[in-house]
Amino acid sequence: MSLPELFVLAVGLSMDAFAVSICKGLCVPKAGMRECCTAGIYFGGFQAFMPLLGFLLGVQFKEYITSIDHWIAFILLGIIGINMIREARSAEEDCPTCATENGQAPFSLKAMLPLAIATSIDALAIGVTLAFLQVEILPAITFIGVITFLISGAGIRIGNIFGSKWKSKAEFAGGIILIYMGMKILLEHLGIIG
Repeated sequence: MSLPELFVLAVGLSMDAFAVSICKGLCVPKAGMRECCTAGIYFGGFQAFMPLLGFLLGVQFKEYITSIDHWIAFILLGIIGINMIREARSAEEDCPTCATENGQAPFSLKAMLPLAIATSIDALAIGVTLAFLQVEILPAITFIGVITFLISGAGIRIGNIFGSKWKSKAEFAGGIILIYMGMKILLEHLGIIG
């Protein structure tokens, strides 16, 4: 996988975290460097960790399914992309991430950890796909983590300044990018494109 392809994949993966970050930006009167970095560390850290976990699982089964690995990558990326598009098109426009039960702060561990896990579940499946594509995993997950860190931090600021109208657009774009990557992997392995 080339660096531009990895960049596109990282951006696509980070769109869920971006959408949640926009909502988090709405939760605070002023989003500064601390809020941006907090979101970036949680979301970027989990977007790096989950593909590593998926990669380690995928490596265990790689030899058994190498002949259909491109189909698995296509299906996983397609399903994730379609789910992101469906979520983006749903009528739900509010941001439930601001809810603070028991006086919990919007950027506390209890508030951020479940969101970081939820937004990175897709990355677990991507890690399995990376195992089939024989990608060097440490540079790849570092790159994914850094891109997500930057995009999440930007999401906090954008949400704080512009509001929630970007949330669904970010999820929709992320879905399109992941479907595109799945189709590209399939067409390359089938020899249709080089």
